[in-house]
Amino acid sequence: MQKLRLLLLASGLALLLPVTGYSQSVSDIADLGPEERRAYMESMSPDERAAMREKWRSEREGLSDEERKALRERMAANRPEGAGQKRKDRHAKRREHWESLSEEERAAARARHKEKKAQRRQKWESMSEEERAEARNNRRDGKRHGKQDRRQAGDETSTSAD
Repeated sequence: MQKLRLLLLASGLALLLPVTGYSQSVSDIADLGPEERRAYMESMSPDERAAMREKWRSEREGLSDEERKALRERMAANRPEGAGQKRKDRHAKRREHWESLSEEERAAARARHKEKKAQRRQKWESMSEEERAEARNNRRDGKRHGKQDRRQAGDETSTSAD
């Protein structure tokens, strides 16, 4: 038991070391140009990037609502042209499809959604803690439900009833 505690303490400290070496805040990175920012982030290891994201997340949590809104607007300005419009178009298309369904079709879609949700819940409850941790990490990294595969294939037409 003591060895386990020592191992956990050592691994915890090893995870904290990359965080202590970075004094860059969200505003410091935001001041960089797009190419400089990309080069800076690519120069970091995956663990260092994860630690940086956690640091930024904690900084954002400390901001007021107005500051968070201003930060979101600044970050939106850095996104490629039309990225937000594509999302809005997909949403409008899904909404239009939903509104075109009859009440019976909507009821069937809701039933399918409930069934899928129950299946996901059952699968989650049958997982071990290690499997759940891996699933959380995959979700955090965007590796859920084949999302990475669809992005690489360029499939933007896939939608979900979730």
